[in-house]
Amino acid sequence: MAGRKQELQYLEQMYQKSGNQLLVLYGRKENGGSKLVQEFCRNKKRFYYYAPDISPQFQKQRMRKEITDQYQVAVSEDSYDTFFKRIKSGDGSKLVVVIEEFHRIQKKEPQFIESILKLKGKKLYPGPVMILLCSSSISWAEQELPKIMGNSMKKIDGITKIQELGFLDLVRKFPNYSVRESVEAYGVIGGVPEYMKGWEDQQDIRRNICTHILSERGFLHGKAEEIIRSQLRELSVYHTILEVLASGKHKLNDIYQATGFSRAKISVYLKNLMEFDVVEKVYSFETGGWQNAQKGLYQIKDTFLNFWFKFVYPYSSDFHQMEPEEFYDKHIAGELEGYLKRYFVKVCMEYLKLQDMVGRLPLKIHKMGTWIGKKGHIDIIAQNSVRENIICLCSWAEGPMTFDMCQQLFQSMEQAKITANYYYLFSAGGFDENLVKVVEGDERILLVDMNRM
Repeated sequence: MAGRKQELQYLEQMYQKSGNQLLVLYGRKENGGSKLVQEFCRNKKRFYYYAPDISPQFQKQRMRKEITDQYQVAVSEDSYDTFFKRIKSGDGSKLVVVIEEFHRIQKKEPQFIESILKLKGKKLYPGPVMILLCSSSISWAEQELPKIMGNSMKKIDGITKIQELGFLDLVRKFPNYSVRESVEAYGVIGGVPEYMKGWEDQQDIRRNICTHILSERGFLHGKAEEIIRSQLRELSVYHTILEVLASGKHKLNDIYQATGFSRAKISVYLKNLMEFDVVEKVYSFETGGWQNAQKGLYQIKDTFLNFWFKFVYPYSSDFHQMEPEEFYDKHIAGELEGYLKRYFVKVCMEYLKLQDMVGRLPLKIHKMGTWIGKKGHIDIIAQNSVRENIICLCSWAEGPMTFDMCQQLFQSMEQAKITANYYYLFSAGGFDENLVKVVEGDERILLVDMNRM
């Protein structure tokens, strides 16, 4: 399964262990957790149950019917203890039990998790069993499940969050794209498998945005509102905060001034958005120049939602009356390059991580981040355990990188009170001849052309 090799290997290793295992997998459904489980279960004996959002009585009736149909057995009563006594592999091999969206059962049937623990403890089905409890509710899995489980959390053998795929996975998915085109797509849809599946690498970014986002028939046309609506209430408040964040206002006070909401209210709503992986709090890389760094910054974490609230949502009237191409040319084309800089930096970070994994960096990365100053900015600081640094400059839309750009970086480093052992200069537009001559022969400085990454 493309992009999920590590997760599949982990599940397979757990399956091969002796005894019973209980695992929790969670993450937004667009990230492909269900597909991962399906791939893992291939050629294995399994009982799979998808829990719809229905009453506890109907939930039990449905599971009983599915067990009866699959195993051709009589089920004497509607209880999860009884259900798990009737499942079987049929040949002594390990049975995989998958309960998809299990939080829907647990919320209305508190005894459900006790039956699961009994199943793991061989008090119901006697044969070897691997239990996969899956949920698309990030907040519930991270906030509520530990409270429900209490000391029994130690009986869970593994908890895995199904994240977006990385940039390299997108590159592999789109073989017809250049690196630049892949970065453009990454800045719109991120590494979400469901979105990548609908994107077309035979078409450029303008055509994809017009066809799949701006067109009424596009598969991403109403996706942003659907994501927010599926998890949160009071949409008007959340939409307002997200639009303000996407406009470039990242401090609590700026959001307060733009929205008129109280600071206390904004803090609560930001906390909710962070719990659902929509927003993140950004921390500047810690350096000696802490007093010169900006603090308390928020930004939209979800790539597609960031794109939507930056380019589409603020212009709803035009969005509902203009043709897609006209809307794109008026509201997106002029600012897209500047918007994509953030995602180019993210791609460069992934490049460094991969180089670090295979031992191709001059130092071993201990931590990495961005320094966000009051008067300057450092795109990437990669630091080892003894505080030796690789300082990176990432040039996306500025054309060939020049020595003047490096001078600005040096000024930011003075503000941050940090020095560099090595420099990695990433550029999407090549390098000025003068810069090439200046750094020639200096082994501390590496020029990285995006198209050769």
